[in-house]
Amino acid sequence: MMGAPRLDERTAGLLLHPTSLPGPHGTGDLGREAYRFADFLAAAGLRWWQMLPVHPPGAANSPYDAQSAFAGSPWLIGLDLLAEAGWLDAEALAAPPEWRKGPARFAASRRFREVRLRRAFARFERAGGPLRREVERFHDRHGSWLDDYVTFQALKRVHGTGPWMRWPRELRRREPAALGEVRRELAAEIRYHTFLQFVFDRQWRALQRYCHERGIGLMGDVPLFVSHDCADVWAHPELFHMDRQGRLPVVAGVPPDAFNDQGQRWGNPLFRWDVHAATGFAWWSERLRLALERFDAIRLDHFIGFTRYWEVPGSAKTARAGRFRPGPGAALFEQLRERLGPLPLIAEDLGIVTPEVTALRERLGFPGMVVLQFAFGGDPRENPYLPHHHQRHSVVYTGTHDNDTLVGWFRESSRAARSPADRRPEIRAARRYVVPERGGMHWAFIRLAWSSVANLAIIPAQDLLGLGSEARMNRPGLARGNWSWRLAPRALTRALATRVGRLSVIYGRAAPCSRADMGTS
Repeated sequence: MMGAPRLDERTAGLLLHPTSLPGPHGTGDLGREAYRFADFLAAAGLRWWQMLPVHPPGAANSPYDAQSAFAGSPWLIGLDLLAEAGWLDAEALAAPPEWRKGPARFAASRRFREVRLRRAFARFERAGGPLRREVERFHDRHGSWLDDYVTFQALKRVHGTGPWMRWPRELRRREPAALGEVRRELAAEIRYHTFLQFVFDRQWRALQRYCHERGIGLMGDVPLFVSHDCADVWAHPELFHMDRQGRLPVVAGVPPDAFNDQGQRWGNPLFRWDVHAATGFAWWSERLRLALERFDAIRLDHFIGFTRYWEVPGSAKTARAGRFRPGPGAALFEQLRERLGPLPLIAEDLGIVTPEVTALRERLGFPGMVVLQFAFGGDPRENPYLPHHHQRHSVVYTGTHDNDTLVGWFRESSRAARSPADRRPEIRAARRYVVPERGGMHWAFIRLAWSSVANLAIIPAQDLLGLGSEARMNRPGLARGNWSWRLAPRALTRALATRVGRLSVIYGRAAPCSRADMGTS
């Protein structure tokens, strides 16, 4: 067994969220297509599979607006694997053929999956035996967050999809008598959601083992903030700036900048860092402990918020009226290391990077991020994203899930009137810097990333395929139309694996014995 790589090894990987995988059920999942993707990574000599958060998504299908900071998304459960395990009949898997390709059909897919998941649960309930004892052991390991989460989801079923802040007062405030009654009355629904978390965990661990056997590590993403309408805020109101009605006197955001003179009012609850510190950051320890069980490395989203964050009055319509407040700094991570040991974390240090941010990242020894799409503006003697300024202890990206694709980025330069900023000078600078490659500028940027001194190079799958803006994953600031891009079936070919694999060999990023069986990819 090869095992997962380390962040201090010279490696490369792809960014692809599981919902972006192809498959017959409307969105990607942890089923057979995930294994085929792992085969492709191995065949291409790639060592990392980076994902977005894998928690149950909330509003607008965003993985960054999740209903739990701990639970796995039940919509990622592979129905084909449930059938292979005997929990579903094969005929239950039939779905409209058009669901195999095109963008994710989140709403329709969830309705389809919900029916099948409940069928599987009914069969499980009748089976009992050793499997039920396995679920009990799973509950014993994860009860600290699981009990609250499954109760939260059961109450969501009863009270509709509205936020928990609209529930009856006794449930909002978690009065013990009311919770006890709910847990008795909704016992079957609570068992159902426990079953879903058990199945997610089981399928996840199987995929993780498969990847490790091929020398592939899984890289996750932990956002700094959590959603207001999530089980954690409902279960632990004392950890957040919130009144007894569930209202937020202050919310998260970012200050005005050159791209948005109003700033961004994100609306997330803000942590009461003094309360977290008094507990030894116990909630954060549990959060990272579970994340590090699932992933071999983790990208810490909005790392700059650990030094200072933008606090916006809850009544404000925009973020202009906000102010900077101090984050927990090194104290949080020192406690995490004491409890969890070494922390294979990557600092997403993009945005307003102050000397304090850099000092904290360097003190903690976390690699930072450099993004090639940001490399060609400003003074070339100082821009840290230019490859000749890269540092070994860092991660180079062509772009992130928030960026346009490389092809879209180049094309947008010719439509400056509809662009958030005139990027034509940046494109001219990029063309002077980058040596053209056969197949398009995206291959030139892939070579640029692979040749960087940075230990780790990651590219979104869309950039590997040379796709345009239609394949963009997220447009920050837009509430709808994001997160739905999917791989076309069989888009990741043997020829593509061979080409990127050659680059990995040339630039010393290839896995040993990288020519794995590609299966049917």
